[in-house]
Amino acid sequence: MTALPLKGASVLVLSALILTGIQSVNASDHDHEHDHDHTHSDHDHDHDHDHDHDHDHDHDHDHDHDIYSGYFDDDQVKDRALSDWEGDWQSVYPYLQDGTLDEVFAHKAEHGDKTAEEYKAYYDTGYQTDVERIVIDGSSVTFFENGEERTGEYQYDGYEILTYQAGNRGVRFIFELEEASDDLPQYIQFSDHSIYPTDAHHYHLYWGDDREALLEEVTHWPTYYPSSLSGEEIVEEMVAH
Repeated sequence: MTALPLKGASVLVLSALILTGIQSVNASDHDHEHDHDHTHSDHDHDHDHDHDHDHDHDHDHDHDHDIYSGYFDDDQVKDRALSDWEGDWQSVYPYLQDGTLDEVFAHKAEHGDKTAEEYKAYYDTGYQTDVERIVIDGSSVTFFENGEERTGEYQYDGYEILTYQAGNRGVRFIFELEEASDDLPQYIQFSDHSIYPTDAHHYHLYWGDDREALLEEVTHWPTYYPSSLSGEEIVEEMVAH
């Protein structure tokens, strides 16, 4: 695969507030399947619940599930700090390439409307990237690509709320490079299915130099899990959700 320079890379993933207010953005050609490495749109939303559980617990669970699936009110969205994504992260794309994720696609095929091969092709487009690792520490973001490291300082630039064709929505939290560089994207946009401060367990990332154009990117969403996880553990995470 041809290396994509970070400066002109195909954009990375989610949505937003411009300091003075919230804007809603349409992504009309998006079926929102990518929103889950463990895709809710690929299977039935109905789940059996233990009715002996505390009612408040069940309510909280349903509430969190709705948000994860992309159903929430604007006033529920809160600003987030880069620390929510702090850590050492690995791309899942190599695991797609070597067949490790085939079990995930077979699982999706059992519950969805595509064959395992069709799911694999869909996610091959979504996950594809040469940025195999990202390390986030404070305001510093380091991209690892083809044996090279590039580091920049990023500051919060609000969030954008995206509305998808299926009717659900997502939020992209946006960070801007503090000092322009030919080797780094001016903007990075995180999408992790959360809409208020919380530690991310995985995320989709969009990056590029045009803030608005990135919001239109809905087919290419490099996805990152903690570098401490093995391929098998990532499969377990994806299948469990």
